[in-house]
Amino acid sequence: MESVNKREKNTHHGHAVRRIRNSMGIKQEALATDMGITQSLVSFYEQKKEIESDMIEKFARALNVSSELIKELEEDPLTIIIENNIFENENNKDTSITTNIGNYSVEDNSVSNFNPVDKIVELFEKLLEKEQEKIALLEKLLKDKK
Repeated sequence: MESVNKREKNTHHGHAVRRIRNSMGIKQEALATDMGITQSLVSFYEQKKEIESDMIEKFARALNVSSELIKELEEDPLTIIIENNIFENENNKDTSITTNIGNYSVEDNSVSNFNPVDKIVELFEKLLEKEQEKIALLEKLLKDKK
């Protein structure tokens, strides 16, 4: 008897719409105008875990993506942390991303296109280097004490 280990997908239709919209640099107002609805209605749908199929189709057409992408896009905890820590300056342009592990700033107000995985690897390497320095220092202190 075979047992199939199925993992339930961690999807949230509203968050998927927001992630796609943000990645394309589209404001809620612009998306609402394209869809013929209000900005507050876009905000409402972005909060919903499950959106009706016909509304997903409308979002997909307005965003020029497949409706399946909205339905199947899984939540990624790292992406959520990064997205939830974006701050805007007085010109309403994204200029910095502050995470729990560091600060990354763009000074020229241009769109920041960096790979978060590369940034995590870079920060991990720095952390590893610092830990190796601590170990070397502790070994030296231990050797001096003997």
